[in-house]
Amino acid sequence: MFRSALMLVCCVAVAAAMGCDQGDQKKGQEAKSPRAGGQTLRIAVIPKGTTHVFWKSVEAGAQKAGADLGVKIIWKGPLKENDRENQIKIVQQFVSDGVSGIVLAPLDDTALQGPVKSAMEKGIPVVIIDSALKGEAGKDFVSFVATNNRKAGAIGGEELARLMGAKGKAVLLRYTVGSASTDEREAGFLEVMAKNPDITMLVKDRYGGATVGESQKEAMNLLDKIKAADGIFCPNESSTFGMLLALRQNNLAGKIKFVGFDATPLLVDALKKSEVEALVAQNPTRMGYEGVKTLVAHLKGEKVAATVDTGVELITRGNLSTPAIQKLLAE
Repeated sequence: MFRSALMLVCCVAVAAAMGCDQGDQKKGQEAKSPRAGGQTLRIAVIPKGTTHVFWKSVEAGAQKAGADLGVKIIWKGPLKENDRENQIKIVQQFVSDGVSGIVLAPLDDTALQGPVKSAMEKGIPVVIIDSALKGEAGKDFVSFVATNNRKAGAIGGEELARLMGAKGKAVLLRYTVGSASTDEREAGFLEVMAKNPDITMLVKDRYGGATVGESQKEAMNLLDKIKAADGIFCPNESSTFGMLLALRQNNLAGKIKFVGFDATPLLVDALKKSEVEALVAQNPTRMGYEGVKTLVAHLKGEKVAATVDTGVELITRGNLSTPAIQKLLAE
């Protein structure tokens, strides 16, 4: 009887010791894992809008990062890329819900400052993607993950100037007021145009708006200027496609040198048809992936870069079939 009781005590002691050891190991694993207290991290990813092909690629990248890193991605954004109030409400909603962190493409570089500040103060870190937010990366928000937009605009300007033989008349159809990413692209483009004294800007201060339809309408309003132009530049997907539709509607597609932005399937098809001469292409899939990856690394206590450049390429009919461009288009 005594011997049985003694053996039982010994077994309990061994089991307890093993349990403690396993508990210590588990705690160590949790410290290195993106899961805290057995709960998967919940990352809210908020785009500028949800209709453009560009954002669907960003979502694909974010979801892949979520799968690779074992975190839950919650994708939600306004329908149109001009609904600042709705985007602010979405940020505030996720802060109230207590998500682990937010990846945000701000519609306005000023209007979203307050919501981001509030999130950071409540311990919900924010990574900015695609379009800059006023403030200091690494302080006011965790990191800025995006295309070098000034460089991207300059690449478009250099290609258009080359196509025009560095002379003639050009049209810039801007995107929308308050969008830091396209503001930078437009500025980069105009800096290059200013270095070409024989190129005259017929239009440089008109905005297409947040949708393809709005951009098409504005291009139609500029038809007299467009007919007189030798070259056109548009700084994003919707302005490029809206301009293309207006050119097609007036039998001008392919007759004016046209450099656009973003390599969506419809725009690549227009490139193949010589309706567009070149496209400045971002890597939206990589942007979504790196945005989530950077936030998760921060949540795990790792040091992250204040800025992450996700790259930009110029796509022409000459390099369209190269492995590098095909890989970019496949992502």
